[in-house]
Amino acid sequence: MAGGREIKNKIKSVQNTRKVTRALEMVSAAKIRRAQERMKVSRPYARAMRQLIGHLAQANTDFQHPYLVEREKVERVGYVVISSDRGLAGGLNNNLFRKTLGEMRKWQEQGAQIDVVTIGQKASVFFRRLKVDMIGSVSHLGDAPHVEQLIGVVKVMLDAYESGKVDRVFLVYNQFVNTMSQKAAFDQLLPLPKADESVAQHDWDYIYEPDARTVLEHVLARYIESLVYQAVLENVASEHAARMVAMKAASDNASKLIGTLQLSYNKARQAAITQEISEIVGGAAAV
Repeated sequence: MAGGREIKNKIKSVQNTRKVTRALEMVSAAKIRRAQERMKVSRPYARAMRQLIGHLAQANTDFQHPYLVEREKVERVGYVVISSDRGLAGGLNNNLFRKTLGEMRKWQEQGAQIDVVTIGQKASVFFRRLKVDMIGSVSHLGDAPHVEQLIGVVKVMLDAYESGKVDRVFLVYNQFVNTMSQKAAFDQLLPLPKADESVAQHDWDYIYEPDARTVLEHVLARYIESLVYQAVLENVASEHAARMVAMKAASDNASKLIGTLQLSYNKARQAAITQEISEIVGGAAAV
């Protein structure tokens, strides 16, 4: 059994760790409220854009935008992977990366190559170590990201798709379900997924001003940016929720460990006292 002084030092060390985990838990608990508010505020816009694009996809027009055309042969697949910048969020990022690698492996088995654009420091560090082409990255967006910070990396993937270098693009992020649950989400960005049946049963038609190409290129680019921005907000909320839960679990485990160490310290102290009394009694008997 370890000595009393050694056990006491361990107790102090665990107590200091518990102070840190409790502080991180409280910080994440405060930030998650604001992150949820930003996420909820942007959802109506993303939903409205999705409905508009569903209508435009079914409209009769002489111009067919490349984003709306599905290519028969998929030779190269692009992924926009969103992660957190910081760790201490449990298995949030690792679960996302593991599922993403599983999806990538399926395409590679079909002979497709992989291109990756990363948003977040953790994804950037992770995919740099793999044998995939990382064509763009951005990190350190903060807790209140702006669309302007995402336009660059989004345009990299859009340009690759328009030029024919990439045949399909997926968006990967952590979707916020509730404080205790977050799940990895895989959305197809390009080509745009088919509209649901309620939209498809109508024969939509529009008058474009100045022309269909100009309007569609502008609207579709804003649509892609809104999806990526919404996914970033979802990921930020998921990050704070996962960190809050992980830090609470760490604090609880630290409290249990302190209790165990305190019991060991009391036993060691009692054993030392008993030994001292035995030595005193033995010495007195010898005299």
